[in-house]
Amino acid sequence: MGNTIVFEKPRQIRFEIEEDRALKPSEVRVRTLYSGISAGTEMSAYRGSNPYITKRWEPSSRLFLPSDTPSQPYPLRGWGYEEVGEVIEVGPAVTRLQCGDIVYGTWGHRTLHVLEEDYAAKRIKPGDLDPILGIFSHIGPIALNGILDANIHIGEHVAVFGLGVPGQIVAQLARHSGARVYGVDLIEKRLELALELGAIDVALNPSDGSPAEKIKELTAGRGADVSIEISGFAAALNEAIRATAYSARVVALGFLQGEAAGLYLGEEYHHNRISLVCSQIGGVDPALSQRWDRIRLVHTIMDLQVQGVLNLRPLITHVIPFAEAGQAFRVLDETPAEALQVVLDLRNAG
Repeated sequence: MGNTIVFEKPRQIRFEIEEDRALKPSEVRVRTLYSGISAGTEMSAYRGSNPYITKRWEPSSRLFLPSDTPSQPYPLRGWGYEEVGEVIEVGPAVTRLQCGDIVYGTWGHRTLHVLEEDYAAKRIKPGDLDPILGIFSHIGPIALNGILDANIHIGEHVAVFGLGVPGQIVAQLARHSGARVYGVDLIEKRLELALELGAIDVALNPSDGSPAEKIKELTAGRGADVSIEISGFAAALNEAIRATAYSARVVALGFLQGEAAGLYLGEEYHHNRISLVCSQIGGVDPALSQRWDRIRLVHTIMDLQVQGVLNLRPLITHVIPFAEAGQAFRVLDETPAEALQVVLDLRNAG
């Protein structure tokens, strides 16, 4: 038997026992080692602000509709999408995996899970990579997809609004794309970390004045060639638009929730002919879709870690035992200035 986390209601979790089942011939059983908590989309489910909790998603029309029966009412099961585990049992038809293999992927905050061989075999931990770094196999591709949507060219000026975990990864990737990177965040520790890791050239705290005005000043009045908003706040998206050059691009990568207070589309967005692009892990730029897919994004992030291009270990600020998961969620919810990537440690979870 295994244990899994259930979101009972907003800001309340509990553990639930899951019964084991026999493996099908092409399946493997994994024992989870680590499970990362997403400070963006997952915390929206924890807090109750996710639209799937309050509305009904209609797949045929791709619309959220008002409803008394939302798509995902509480209690919520299966959340968590940053997992690493060890194969402990293989089905009789499995040929590409063996017990002891370390795999990464998405299977929720649970101690045990069953995966199809094809899924797991494509996600074997590479080389000598620290197993805990496998938790970045989901949030990393989100950041990389944003970089593809940004279409950065060498020598360009790129502004990254929000230096949480995905923003830190975006900044590192933008820097390695040959850009001069401006990092924007209200939390000074995040700016300091990005500078220490060489991810940004210029740190800007909105508490010290308008980042848009400073970026315009530092670019001889032109503005950023590309701005990437990854904080999920409408006011930050508005400032990203203000910071961007005439007829240039803003990538909305953050998970914006609720009403967009503070977004003034009749001002710089309209008068500067800004292109606003939504980047979301559900799809890549159609122009790239023949060459880039989800698994290529995943493998690229893992390979860049092995090569030392991405330095993601410093983003992990808390490793908390699975039994103390309630505290882990509270850390992210109540003290965001002190936490970046929080990871649940399941190695001794039974």
